[in-house]
Amino acid sequence: MERTIDLNSDMGESFGAYTFGADESLMEYITSANIACGAHAGDPNVMDKTVRMAKEKDVAIGAHPGFPDVAGFGRRMIAFSPEEIYRMTIQQIGGLQAFCQVHGVAMQHVKPHGALYNLASRDAEVARAIASAVCGLDRSLILFGLAGSKLVDAGREAGLRVASEVFADRTYQPDGSLTPRTEANAMIESAEAAVQQVRQMVEDGKIKAVSGELVEMEADTVCVHGDGPHAVTFVRQLREMMEEAGITVRRLK
Repeated sequence: MERTIDLNSDMGESFGAYTFGADESLMEYITSANIACGAHAGDPNVMDKTVRMAKEKDVAIGAHPGFPDVAGFGRRMIAFSPEEIYRMTIQQIGGLQAFCQVHGVAMQHVKPHGALYNLASRDAEVARAIASAVCGLDRSLILFGLAGSKLVDAGREAGLRVASEVFADRTYQPDGSLTPRTEANAMIESAEAAVQQVRQMVEDGKIKAVSGELVEMEADTVCVHGDGPHAVTFVRQLREMMEEAGITVRRLK
């Protein structure tokens, strides 16, 4: 049985005079790009440039909507109602869809960002609001959500195609949630350790939590973060090691 995985990364998070991430270099190694839609980061100029780059590199394009909180990079919780989250999600996806249309390329997926992603992972009402927004715009879009989360459940209930997402460079709690970034052991810095984690998820459908116990984990797409000082080297090594391990890295079909 062929072992395949999609490799995604958050992109287009620069804005104005500020540049973040090595998007152009990372595009060489990933297969899907989650592009910021101007709320937590990004702006029209960056959205246009990033869509164009993804098209040139044949990288699948996804909208990456988040809370409108540039100062907190979308990682702070904001008390929006599900109805407000529904409208906010539509606005952000629609903005990126416009740039996709201008460049003659199809959008593949939607993946919420940061605090919105984490909230939708555990709150069924918020998850349904996001899934409803995606349905209202384009039912062919794939909804990315944390493996085993409420967001994945809501996408399936809405009739959307979903992709269970796992993280190569994050550790997990026994309940399958990500270790909060505020904790010292939240990130995996070693490419070797990240590959071992991905192999376990792809081959065995399990992951070892920080407690040491094994947790069931479905994996369709793996996220790697591109905003660290050694991000490009990390992602390149990760992809090379995955392919050496017999795991084919390719965009979702």
